[in-house]
Amino acid sequence: MESRLIIAQNKNRLEECIQGVQQELNLSFSRIDAFLDQLHLVPYLPVAHNIINDCPNLTQITLYSIENFAYQLIQQVEPILKKTMHKQLQQNQQKFIEISQSDKNTKDNNQQLHPIIQDNQNQSNSNPFSYNLIQNNSIQQREWCKAIAFNKDNSIVLAGCGHNINVFEFKQEYLKLIQLLSEHNNFVTTLNFMKKSTQFISGSADKQIIIWSMDLHSQWICQYKLIEHSNYINCLILNNNEDQIISGSSDMTIKFWIKQNQWTCSQTIKDHMHYIVGLSLNEKQDRVISCGIDRLILIIEHQQKDQKWIVIQRISVEHHGYQLCFINDNVFTFQPKGKEYMFVYEINIKNKQYSQTNQIDVKSHSDSCQYWFAQQYLNRNNGKNVNLIRRNQNGHFITQQSIQFENYNIFGSVSEDGEYLMTWDEKSEKIQIRRYSQLL
Repeated sequence: MESRLIIAQNKNRLEECIQGVQQELNLSFSRIDAFLDQLHLVPYLPVAHNIINDCPNLTQITLYSIENFAYQLIQQVEPILKKTMHKQLQQNQQKFIEISQSDKNTKDNNQQLHPIIQDNQNQSNSNPFSYNLIQNNSIQQREWCKAIAFNKDNSIVLAGCGHNINVFEFKQEYLKLIQLLSEHNNFVTTLNFMKKSTQFISGSADKQIIIWSMDLHSQWICQYKLIEHSNYINCLILNNNEDQIISGSSDMTIKFWIKQNQWTCSQTIKDHMHYIVGLSLNEKQDRVISCGIDRLILIIEHQQKDQKWIVIQRISVEHHGYQLCFINDNVFTFQPKGKEYMFVYEINIKNKQYSQTNQIDVKSHSDSCQYWFAQQYLNRNNGKNVNLIRRNQNGHFITQQSIQFENYNIFGSVSEDGEYLMTWDEKSEKIQIRRYSQLL
């Protein structure tokens, strides 16, 4: 957890400062000892005249002398303290900028996951629902858990805990730790399971994307490392064929990776002017939307002719947001940071441009939220709330449930089938499991 790292670093700096003060104190007391030694010299040994002149009479060693010594001591130590504290403050500022580069900065994994609630094409899906906490099944997790992912049959759960990836067996609604992966050297921000193979992808603040495979002993091993970003990996999505990865980073670039013999970066989009925090891919797999701290939404389209991705539309927004999500090829949603509404954008059939057509009321209770909590179709973390939204038969969006937490540092994911919602929050420091329940 970054805050613990900062505390450890500050503790070390404070110890260094205390050592410096102690050295100065020892030096000062050495001076006093030398002076007192002169007062107790053997009577027959000559004493230098300058020492005699400089030595105060015993009557002069009064409260004033002690206060004067204290003043001199302060004068000696104060510059050291000021210099150390100034350096410490500068380093803390830089560290906090890196950590919260979303508040300004800031999972939750801005990964495009599959719908948790499908379009309501039958009556059963139009019924109200809720996710209820499974009591006594939560597990303590003190390190920040910024990314969570389920495999396709909900038998394995991944959790990015600090710079480690915890692999859990999920059986009878209990989590059991079965493997710890420590290949990353900074906190894990994204986790995506593949469905056509026993592989998953992780992204991290260490600028790396790692592709993991299961070996013959059912252990996860690092197979590939993709190292071309120069800053945090904030969001990552995978196409349906699982032969293309799209990643967004704090280096202000979107990279497209393709798998041939190996994974290679085939193209880089550099149109954003600030951190990229959200990505989503449409159903046809030919359009990507992205959002960044620069208050821009980019519409990026794949060109069949030259197999390149190009930016076809730029949408300026009043407030930057951390999450967006395609609902279908013609509709996507965008969540402004900490606002109690979410915008709906639809395409104009005539000019092929997206524009805002509606907004959905959601709960926030905070002007901050984290951008490593991906919008899943349709699960939203906003401020201190996780908002679960249903799309009815008329295409209207309804906030079905809002789960309130005591802190806006909330991260989590919903299983592929929508059966489970798993979250971690800073206040409880627990991974909590909630189960889908349809209300009659």
